[in-house]
Amino acid sequence: MRTRTTTESVGHARRRRGRRGAPVPLLAIGLLAGCVTSRTTSGTQGPEVSSAGVTSGTFGTKPNTNCVGVDMAVSSEKIALLTELANSFNADKSAQIAGRCIQVRPYSKSSGSAATALTQGWTDAAAQGPQPVVWSPAASAWAGIVNQRTGKTIAPAGRSFLRTPLVIAMPKPMADALGYPAKSIGFADIVKLAKDDQGWAAHGHPEWGPFRLGKTNPNYSTSGLNFTIAQYYAATGKTRDLTTEDLARPEVEQFAKDVESAVVHYGDITLTFLNNWFRADARGTALTYASAVAVEEKSVIDYNSGNPDGVLDPGETPRAPKVPLVAIYPTEGTLFSDSPFIVLDTPWVTPEQRQAAELFRTFALTPDVQAKVLKFGFRPGNPDVPVGSPIEAKFGVDPAKPDATLDVPQPQVLTGILDRWASNRKTARVLLVIDVSGSMGDPADGTGGDTKLELAKRAAASALDQFQPGDQVGLRIFSTGLAKDPNVTSIDLVPVAPMQEGQPNKIRAAIENLVPQHGTPLYIAAAESYTAMADKYDPAAINAVVLLTDGVNDDGNASDDNQQLAGLIDEVRVGSEGANTRPVRLFTIAYGKDADKPTLKRIAEASTGAAYDASNPNTIDQVFAAVVSNF
Repeated sequence: MRTRTTTESVGHARRRRGRRGAPVPLLAIGLLAGCVTSRTTSGTQGPEVSSAGVTSGTFGTKPNTNCVGVDMAVSSEKIALLTELANSFNADKSAQIAGRCIQVRPYSKSSGSAATALTQGWTDAAAQGPQPVVWSPAASAWAGIVNQRTGKTIAPAGRSFLRTPLVIAMPKPMADALGYPAKSIGFADIVKLAKDDQGWAAHGHPEWGPFRLGKTNPNYSTSGLNFTIAQYYAATGKTRDLTTEDLARPEVEQFAKDVESAVVHYGDITLTFLNNWFRADARGTALTYASAVAVEEKSVIDYNSGNPDGVLDPGETPRAPKVPLVAIYPTEGTLFSDSPFIVLDTPWVTPEQRQAAELFRTFALTPDVQAKVLKFGFRPGNPDVPVGSPIEAKFGVDPAKPDATLDVPQPQVLTGILDRWASNRKTARVLLVIDVSGSMGDPADGTGGDTKLELAKRAAASALDQFQPGDQVGLRIFSTGLAKDPNVTSIDLVPVAPMQEGQPNKIRAAIENLVPQHGTPLYIAAAESYTAMADKYDPAAINAVVLLTDGVNDDGNASDDNQQLAGLIDEVRVGSEGANTRPVRLFTIAYGKDADKPTLKRIAEASTGAAYDASNPNTIDQVFAAVVSNF
């Protein structure tokens, strides 16, 4: 099959602009199986997250060298709570070790990213964050994975600080149509819905289209990891003692593939889905974006409270959704994210820091402090503190659930689950679109050394390793002056094709030969790329475009920029809404300090994709890995 490129694409894009007033967009790629760096979205998910998976700006509180410092890497959903508690603890005069003050410094780090950093020795503090004394991933399973992969007990058993169960979030009208809660719903029901060709028509609602599942990448996200564990339990009929032999059973393997077949796309954090859902809700299209998303109970509370990312930015006012979510507690049982408080056993943790960390842990588990946990939508880790508001029916959750709890498998089974997910996941069809404008030839650090394009080339080539043979990937470049014909602003160097029979090497060779060119026809390139992927849409795959650019739109004619952008947003949004859409998700990478982050964010959101921030060019490796987590 031929991919529309160059002049043909431009002509098609212009015909679309003539009809609607402007072009269309682009973006995409696929992920890894053991490596987990991080995810970043430029402001779309509460506090901006950097490409290293940590909060933007500084890593937590500015260090006070007079105090015993306790750097603390915590999963993002509880950074606001931990920051509040750390400030209270640090201000208490009794927080001392041998007459020295203690300074606890929490910073946000995704559980999967921290697990990878620990597995690799946590050698790059500038990009990964300070080497932590305390690690609090969302679930204890991550500690088992780290210890299994390193062969050492780097992360000893930790005490649970707070708890929240994995649930299946579903719009209330859809849950009602299934008869929930009078009728119990489990993972087997999800598989049945996913396999039914009638989709929601089988339940009296053809206007909702097919059943669409949102699920995060289990290499990055705790909800994705727990969901994948739970689906294996459901397939075997067990609630404990899952074995590697169980994973290899043909019927279990098929069950896992059936679940993955319903996935809309993956992602490194659930906030991608929740924010996209919330925006769709505002437009009245929530029921056709996703049918169900695997999230933690806390996220359902936040969403129904009108604050889907769990953090209110200055000036932000909560808005209750038009269509609330219901937390479905699977019949087969579920797992809890138990947020362990782990004092690491690593060379960089001193005895003094260990003592200081233990003092903070004792403080965090006191009843008065644990009562604050509820305010943030979590269940207390201290069993002496009862569950209360906001864990209640008016926020779509049930404090009496779940009825059954699944055991966390042994570490070797956990790593086996991750390895099998890589081959069972839904395939991807991705077009990599790279800006080769002149500014990409500028030094990445502004003073000398590697150029931005050189860093981007290495990152893109490395990301190819994460695709599976069944994925389809292609490479396109864009700039002005690529040919004698001025209308040619993008060229397919390698057409989209399966990642086998030399395709990865073809893409690597083409990437290696990229050189800086001229201007940045961003909107036209986005339109052409979106059109090319939409015209040959594959309903069995995740269809996406990944667009990397370091600048703003510059096609030599500024007079029609606003019209082009408006038409682009409109075209992409229309393609992403409705019961029978053929969505091409756009994943944008704002590369370098001069990239147009707000516009790239608008383009990505219009397609219910995600925008990534690589303002610091040196983080591009991690950003590429994070983008690929969506596939």
